[in-house]
Amino acid sequence: MAKIVTMGEIMLRLSTPNNEKFIQADEFDVCYGGGEANVAVSLANYGHDAEFITKVPKNPIGDCAVAALRKLNVETKHIARGGERLGIYFLETGAAMRASNVIYDRAHSSISTAAASDFDFNEIFEGADWFHFTGITPAISDAAAELTQAALKAAKAKGITVSVDLNFRKKLWSSEKAQKIMTNLMQYVDICIGNEEDAEKVLGFKPGNTDVTSGELELAGYKDIFEQMVEKFNFKYVISSLRESHSASDNGWSACIYSRDTKEFYHSRKYRITPIVDRVGGGDSFAGGVICGFVDGKNFKDALEFGVAASALKHTVPGDFNLVSREDVENLAGGDGSGRVQR
Repeated sequence: MAKIVTMGEIMLRLSTPNNEKFIQADEFDVCYGGGEANVAVSLANYGHDAEFITKVPKNPIGDCAVAALRKLNVETKHIARGGERLGIYFLETGAAMRASNVIYDRAHSSISTAAASDFDFNEIFEGADWFHFTGITPAISDAAAELTQAALKAAKAKGITVSVDLNFRKKLWSSEKAQKIMTNLMQYVDICIGNEEDAEKVLGFKPGNTDVTSGELELAGYKDIFEQMVEKFNFKYVISSLRESHSASDNGWSACIYSRDTKEFYHSRKYRITPIVDRVGGGDSFAGGVICGFVDGKNFKDALEFGVAASALKHTVPGDFNLVSREDVENLAGGDGSGRVQR
């Protein structure tokens, strides 16, 4: 199996139960999650050697975050300890036409003040096949952006394949700053993953007349910007998830990919996901599935189909982590979406 390293922030998630609004809630459901941690969990769950790198406080809450990863077979031995606190995010889960709402409480979190000196990247990347990061990590702080670049330089020095999920978060930084920082980091990236908002806000590419809120997709626009992105950054593959948001409870879900070498553009099978149990982590489960497909040796079309099926299933699982099995994903990708009881 392949060794995949991911790096980012893991947070404490506090979500309202039963689709309640914040003002109604007298208690919160507790779990842990974060973009790159979610990807690591998916890959470990599929049987790969997945390691997550971060910095968490040296206190019981930091211990709980690490334990949440360890019990799902994610390697945590290089996680740094120190700093003030673990970041928190509050989730109000929407339903029907009411959107979900996220409130961050992550200022001064341990990862926001982490430095390259906290990690031995030479040791961390020894024997690694793949490194994955997201646009969330450099958005956390200037120090985190510097840490991300240091990790990328170390990974590329060892010839490791690098993927990014652009993941624009408007509550963390502006589009102008995102483009300034992320454009520079793209020189290290082999495979770029994102969606229509990420491509526009992070790298300045807008795909035609697509409007996710209307449920209308214009695939020709994606092919055009993918070609432009490959020309500018020399990505081997550009990948976009395609969410048709009919409501918070009802989404269409598919993806597309463009190959630099073959010039092929491919659109996956589309799933209708309703009712959605939890869409948080949906993009991370997609990235994890695609990476799994590639390191398994699948061709780029089959890798994409594996990622789309994995993510469709994640929407049925509460919490940030995708806990479905490789067999579950392969069955769905193979056409079995019946949902029948397995006896």
